[in-house]
Amino acid sequence: MSNDCVFCKIVANDLPATKVFENKDIVAFLDINPASKGHTLIVPKQHFKDFNELPSDLIEKIFKASKKVAKATVDAVKADGYNIHVSNGKAAGQEVFHLHVHIIPRFKKDKVGLKWTHVEYAKDEIKGVANNILKAFEKLLN
Repeated sequence: MSNDCVFCKIVANDLPATKVFENKDIVAFLDINPASKGHTLIVPKQHFKDFNELPSDLIEKIFKASKKVAKATVDAVKADGYNIHVSNGKAAGQEVFHLHVHIIPRFKKDKVGLKWTHVEYAKDEIKGVANNILKAFEKLLN
């Protein structure tokens, strides 16, 4: 637990939250600044700064819980769909440095801004990027 982490304080019941799911490893609660009604955050009870720190067994548990929470949330708020979103690092928009998964209910005419612009690869650049990723992946395996 991190003493200055808002999500750790929620896990410890030192800060209030509207919880919708909890088990021994995970807690899910409604976001107090939602993108849409039903916007839920799923967090591990143990403090991990981001996705890279999360152990593999907990990744599976988080996403299994996310699937169930997403289904329940969509049913409850009668959404037309949902986004599952994880921001990893400040450049990606992460504001609370305790890994969390967003479940954002979506409605046909909502104004949730989760669209991004597209970039173009220069000629053959995509092959070079792919090769660099493959090389980096091979290093992780060794």
